[in-house]
Amino acid sequence: MGWIEKNLRKIFDAPRKHFESGGRLEKLGPLFEAIEDVFFFPAEATKNRPLVRDSLDLKRFMSSVLVALIPPLLFGIYNTGYHSRLASEMSTAFMPSFATGLGIVLPIILVSYAVGLFWELLFAAIRKHPISEGFLVTGLLFPLTLPPTIPLWQVAAGITFGVVIGKEVFGGTGRNLFNPALTARAFVFFAYPAQMSGNAVWVAAKEKTAGAVDAVTSPTPLAVTELQAPFNSIREMLTDQGYTFATLFWGQYPGTIGGTSAFCSLLGAGLLILLGIASYRTILGAVAGLLATGFLLNLAASPGTLPWFSVNPFYHLVAGGFAFGAAYMATDPVTAPGTDRAKWIYGFLIGALTVLIRVVNPAFPEGVMLAILFMNMFAPLLEYTEIRLRVKKRIPHV
Repeated sequence: MGWIEKNLRKIFDAPRKHFESGGRLEKLGPLFEAIEDVFFFPAEATKNRPLVRDSLDLKRFMSSVLVALIPPLLFGIYNTGYHSRLASEMSTAFMPSFATGLGIVLPIILVSYAVGLFWELLFAAIRKHPISEGFLVTGLLFPLTLPPTIPLWQVAAGITFGVVIGKEVFGGTGRNLFNPALTARAFVFFAYPAQMSGNAVWVAAKEKTAGAVDAVTSPTPLAVTELQAPFNSIREMLTDQGYTFATLFWGQYPGTIGGTSAFCSLLGAGLLILLGIASYRTILGAVAGLLATGFLLNLAASPGTLPWFSVNPFYHLVAGGFAFGAAYMATDPVTAPGTDRAKWIYGFLIGALTVLIRVVNPAFPEGVMLAILFMNMFAPLLEYTEIRLRVKKRIPHV
């Protein structure tokens, strides 16, 4: 044990008695344990059989997801600042853009963590259990699914709904049926549609110069079909707005904070798969379902059908938040199936539903959120069905 670790241990050991059962600060015990866990890994071990031998505890699991979220987070900060300064007719150099974006995105993240931590602490104190590290991921995932101009009070309302209704009413981390971050976003999406949906995505302008605007709107890649100008194809509509395949892949266009760059989501997905956190079956299943449904709709396309029927299915992979949702939301181990075959089916249906919602229902141009939440409901059924099929094969027929 090093000198720093010894002194840190003394700092925590001295006031520990006040936070333990019977102490005058007993109700703040979960908060004390949460802060201590930031510096020390828990030394808990299984005492009864079956004995679990795995170095990947909950803290390491959640820390790995946070590391995987760094690429979309950093790019989202830069992209927000870039479009903000572009709207204000200011320099779009990297460092000024990143600084401006940090000033816009950081308050959203801080509000998400502060309000969410309050509810986590309240329920931990009432139920007398430790604060779960799972909120560290939810508190960051939720802001990355939001537009950068969302009012901070709506961020607070959304994370409150996601933590309390989406998780705690089910019993807390590990017992929730729906992904808490997506539940929070769905609440904000339906409760405050003016700030979350419509034909345009708003890009905040943090600083103003003479003649600059407060904000500028630009049709999203999934809403360009509502433009009134005549076009011969959906691809022509996308290209006219600057949405080439390369632009959509790298993600430098207005949108949610962390969901525009398919490339950054791909980096995060690769890390999660490499560490054994995310299932490649769910991700590849989602990609397969999206492409298969897209190609089938291409075959059904005719002059009278909706424009997105005829779009190249690969555009669905990089447009909107599909890549972000498939990498970080669909692979949530609590709300996704745990068996291999069920993961393939679960992912495939998420991809298929994403395309169907995007193409057929113009009211919801971004379909991945609803697709994942819908499949969250069926994940237990898929897993139960696979387990029953496996058991049936093992039981000899009489």
